[in-house]
Amino acid sequence: MTWDIIRDSTVGQLINSVSAGRFLPYPDQQKDYVVPERYLLSVSKVVDDAATLNEAVPSTKPSSDANTLVNAEGVIKPTDVDVEKAVAQAPLTVAPTAEYQYLVTWDGPEDPANPRNWSRSKRIFVAFLISFLTFSVYIGSAIYTPSIPGLMEEFGVGLTSSTWGLTLFVLAYGIGPMFLAPLQEMPRFGRTPVYIIGLFLFTVLQLPAIFAKNMSTVLAMRFLTGFFGSPALATGGASMVDIFSLQALPVAIGTWSMGAVSGPVLGPVIGGFAAQHKGWRWTFLELIWISAFALVVLALFLPETMGETILLRKAQRLRKLTGNPLLKTEAELARPDGESVVSVAWENFVMALRLSLEPALLFSHVYIGIVYSIFYLWFEAFPLVFTDIYHFNLGVSGLPFLGFVVSGVITFTLYVLYQKYHVNMRYARNPNTPPEIRLELALFASFFPPISVLLFGWSAQYHTHWIVPIIGAALYLPGIFLLFQCILLYVSSGYPKHAASIFAGNDLFRSTLASFFPLFGRALFVRLGLGGGSSLLAGLSVLMIPLLYLLFRYGAALRQRSKFTEA
Repeated sequence: MTWDIIRDSTVGQLINSVSAGRFLPYPDQQKDYVVPERYLLSVSKVVDDAATLNEAVPSTKPSSDANTLVNAEGVIKPTDVDVEKAVAQAPLTVAPTAEYQYLVTWDGPEDPANPRNWSRSKRIFVAFLISFLTFSVYIGSAIYTPSIPGLMEEFGVGLTSSTWGLTLFVLAYGIGPMFLAPLQEMPRFGRTPVYIIGLFLFTVLQLPAIFAKNMSTVLAMRFLTGFFGSPALATGGASMVDIFSLQALPVAIGTWSMGAVSGPVLGPVIGGFAAQHKGWRWTFLELIWISAFALVVLALFLPETMGETILLRKAQRLRKLTGNPLLKTEAELARPDGESVVSVAWENFVMALRLSLEPALLFSHVYIGIVYSIFYLWFEAFPLVFTDIYHFNLGVSGLPFLGFVVSGVITFTLYVLYQKYHVNMRYARNPNTPPEIRLELALFASFFPPISVLLFGWSAQYHTHWIVPIIGAALYLPGIFLLFQCILLYVSSGYPKHAASIFAGNDLFRSTLASFFPLFGRALFVRLGLGGGSSLLAGLSVLMIPLLYLLFRYGAALRQRSKFTEA
């Protein structure tokens, strides 16, 4: 498993390419490899093959029936027939790919190159790497918050101006996927190169922020790092879909989501003491250390997970090996002229907006956006409670965020058991079970946010022990985690053909909404009081519960009337 992972990683791909397959070779690059007969091209079949492609291929050589490799006697050579030129001169129109003679596909249902056939340990390891990637980027949002007092002091800016560093980062990783995520859906790029390049830029662009001479530079770098780091936050779930079966997918995505949640939660814990003792620049240094370590590990060990990209690379190697330019994958046959990055990005953006007008999806976006936005208000409320009321210093004031870790571990454990012994068993008894069952747990989880904010806000008083508001805040994580899992699994299974666009639209909507909440969070709690502000947020959360029930009750009818779902 180890050599396969290294070979398929970014570093392994470079070594393989530079050495022309001598180092870290694929099976089809080894000397004992036997090319399947279906991939070989003989002169006698050129006319038939060209007819399949609606091409006329000239030939001046006698035909031969020998099926051999390139440069062998009796086989088409580049000087014999320029098949590639002939193919390129006319549009490629073929019968369904199942009938295409030179279709490059998996070597049987058990092909180990297929990510779905990877060993269990390999899939778990890759899932861990993707979760670590997400954590190393997502922590960049909240690790910034302990640096705000230092930024205010050094650059002479107000609280709102310095908080824009958090706002711009969150806003950027909502906008970024609309432009970068489509690249990962294109087979010629795949998922891993975009992850690695984005993480590299994310790491390097921390340096200008560290050496910044003014607040404007810090804010500009915060936006750019959020933008380039966004693919991990938007398409990490798609990577899980690549390697796990539908039955295991909820738990896999839940595991990835824990990496996402752990980032903002642990950010203030990791950055607080550094900002207190070394200054605000050290939070950025810590972020460089984390992301640089992730970059090295992922460049060495994260393989490509997208099946279409793996097959495309296989086809490229086989075309070189056999001299048969007619070898194509399904993706190449579907788009013979290739794909434009701009057109794919625009198509993705338009589709995301059109889908957002669907009643079920619009509600899902709004509800997740509100829950997500309130979560980011904790970063404004915690200093008011634990610094102003309980007099924790800057470093210690980040430790209450560990309450989220405790409740998160308990929640995830129970969620795995729920999926295994309830949901999976229901689908086993009835494979046609409607996706609305995903919302049953969401209804239960919807009561956690209002209970959490009320307990936190009204218990935060000097005569109440500090553990009580910590418990209140910790109760928010079961709500946000379960609501995310249930609602996003519901919309992706209810609108399966448009899952990628739905996720992109949801990411854009919730990140845009959440990015602006921290700007008025402190003012909200100062003017209304912690209790009053929490009551307002709890009331907003309670208003969404009846709407969630209506979606659970009438979601099937809404989907049946939608033009984006099958009848």
